Amino acid sequence: MTKLQSHGREPFETVDRAPEAQAEGFATVRQAHESEMAEDYVELIAELIETRGEARPVEIAERLGVKPPTVTKNISRLKAAGLVRREPYRAVFLTDAGQKLAEACRQRHRIVVAFLCSLGIDGETAERDAEGIEHHVSETTLEAFEHALMQSRSHK
Repeated sequence: MTKLQSHGREPFETVDRAPEAQAEGFATVRQAHESEMAEDYVELIAELIETRGEARPVEIAERLGVKPPTVTKNISRLKAAGLVRREPYRAVFLTDAGQKLAEACRQRHRIVVAFLCSLGIDGETAERDAEGIEHHVSETTLEAFEHALMQSRSHK
């Protein structure tokens, strides 16, 4: 690593990475951003179905803090992707693929929250931070989180 001076600010450390590796990293982040919406929606829809028996677009909008037309547009995208099904003027339901994605998202979320809490982060902050981290964490890092959690539990 090399430190570069930047006009009185904290020195910038460069990491010697091949341009291809750096490009791959940025591509991974862009892909994670693209899937965030679908993951957030299917996770919330599954939660609403479990707790209320159905997932109505108005409740989805309220929980996500967006306008109903945004939900309508995104539900159409999810339907085209085969993740949800919906009758006009009815609740939204997950397809088998949507349910599978929701379960994977929920599991990833639980692991990230548990890991953050194991570091001493309070539950509310861990929940909020996990909402962003869960979309960007690699399987390798997620497995490391799980391993660290198992290690800390076995030492108690």
